[in-house]
Amino acid sequence: MTADELRSKYIEFFVSQGHAQIQGKSLIPDNDPTVLFTTAGMHPLVPYLLGQEHPAGKRLVDYQKCLRTGDIDSVGDPSHLTIFEMLGNWSLGDYFKEGAIRMSFEFLTSPRWLGIPVEKLGVTVFAGDENAGRDDESAAVWKALGIPEDRIRYRPKEDNWWGPAGTTGPCGPDSEMFYDFGKEPCGPDCGPGCSCGKWLEIWNDVFMQYNKNAEGRYEALARTCVDTGMGIERTVTILNGKKSVYETEIFEPLIAGIERAMDGGYRYGGDEEKDRSIRIIGDHVRSAAFILGDPRAVSPSNLGAGYVLRRLIRRALRHCLKLGIAKSPLLSPLAEIIVEKFRGSYPELTENRLYIVEELNKEEEKFLETLEKGEREFEKLLPNLLKDPRKIMGGRLAFRLYDTYGFPIELTEELAAEQGMKLNRAEFDEAFKKHQELSRAGSGQAFKGGLQDHSEIVTKYHTATHLLHKALRLVLGEHAAQRGSNITAERMRFDFSHPAPMTSEEIQKVQGIVNEQIRRDLPVSMDVMGLEEARERGAIALFGEKYESQVKVYTIGDESTGIFSREVCGGPHVERTGSLGSFKIQKEQSSSAGVRRIRAVLE
Repeated sequence: MTADELRSKYIEFFVSQGHAQIQGKSLIPDNDPTVLFTTAGMHPLVPYLLGQEHPAGKRLVDYQKCLRTGDIDSVGDPSHLTIFEMLGNWSLGDYFKEGAIRMSFEFLTSPRWLGIPVEKLGVTVFAGDENAGRDDESAAVWKALGIPEDRIRYRPKEDNWWGPAGTTGPCGPDSEMFYDFGKEPCGPDCGPGCSCGKWLEIWNDVFMQYNKNAEGRYEALARTCVDTGMGIERTVTILNGKKSVYETEIFEPLIAGIERAMDGGYRYGGDEEKDRSIRIIGDHVRSAAFILGDPRAVSPSNLGAGYVLRRLIRRALRHCLKLGIAKSPLLSPLAEIIVEKFRGSYPELTENRLYIVEELNKEEEKFLETLEKGEREFEKLLPNLLKDPRKIMGGRLAFRLYDTYGFPIELTEELAAEQGMKLNRAEFDEAFKKHQELSRAGSGQAFKGGLQDHSEIVTKYHTATHLLHKALRLVLGEHAAQRGSNITAERMRFDFSHPAPMTSEEIQKVQGIVNEQIRRDLPVSMDVMGLEEARERGAIALFGEKYESQVKVYTIGDESTGIFSREVCGGPHVERTGSLGSFKIQKEQSSSAGVRRIRAVLE
């Protein structure tokens, strides 16, 4: 079964079960400062899982592109990926545990759908703790469906619990489904959830039935929800009897393209070290193409999502050089293969093909310049290095080359070896580990705010973005379209299309227009309508963004005051602009080519 077939079957099955198909969202979250990328299928739906009404109803299904950065250094083994696709179905106060489990079981085992033998399945459920009881309800449903007791394992909170997204909020147990590869058990306790390689998780049903309050107590929710997730790449691997996601048809054309570029008759599977480099190139180019092809695309930079993109591109380039791929351009021909492979499911890749190619080629040129700089810096260090009678290059010095200039450690080792020196790799690894820990700590700090903060001040900033967007269009022209935003409780950041820096007069004029609408205390209203009707009524909908057939439209102003702004948006927003306070632009700067960035505060 191909990925396209799995995607279609999943949607078809859940639509037949009364679910409305909704569109997957951008890979770059909008108005969410807690994460750099959409990390899970549920991420764009958090406001609805927290209580908002979804325009499409209470039963939803979709597929969503996701990207996780925590395992970038692990990519290269047969299973890790940075970018992946998630299939998901949701119940927003409709069915709960039994309904979700029975549908999951039917889709997995029915010959009409995936046809996985029941004897190949195992499940885990929540074992219970002092805050919430053991999930015997889920276990009973699985038993009734034919899963034997020895293939139902109770696991602790760290394995079978979701949330809350922040320090408080909805959360609950989950039930995970595993495929048995038929290997011998690693011991008497081996079962679903064991990490020995016998079992592979393929699906997860999350049951949000509690609210964790400010005192840390878990209270039963009046409105329970279900959130599920199935990874396309992993499931296709299982269904086709493959050992690795890289052996599936998803990666076949890409790996063939890398083989052709090697121009030496090498075929994947012949040498583990070469295969590892091929997997890294395949994953990282695929991720870079999806990031650059996104409607809210970022460009390579040294900050945030742009830094992750740069790191992916440069790591792929380094492994191209390691494989002897020297014909430039190195990556853009591979990206063209990805665009062709996924254009049916993600048409934005085709729409942004030229941008993908141009950005990859530009970053490739910069990286080759970086290599030259790194070599020059090494040459400067060389006289002092050669004075050391031990002929050992310090790892911290090598890390400085890596961290400051982006110079790959493998190349530093090669240059040192040419001079008869050894690199203290253990010292480098220690410095690198500390760097990773600091990065993770920073990411964790960012995540503490919880997904999609809806506090009072953040809600005010959401409304202020609409006023700013309209003001920019009035001052600069209709081309000044929103390209992304990032909101925290302290400030707002707004990216928009514009070819040149704003003048001080333009900045003051925009600021004045926004503050004028705040002083007018305009009403803010929300209506649900069809997307075409919204556009006919003058609502702004971001170019290239995906929307459902029914959307929320926020209008600032009314017939008595005059309509100032109307946009398709998920919210949340204040009831009147007068509550916003005073709007002040702190900085206007370049974000990327043709895109400007404004930082502003409400005082």
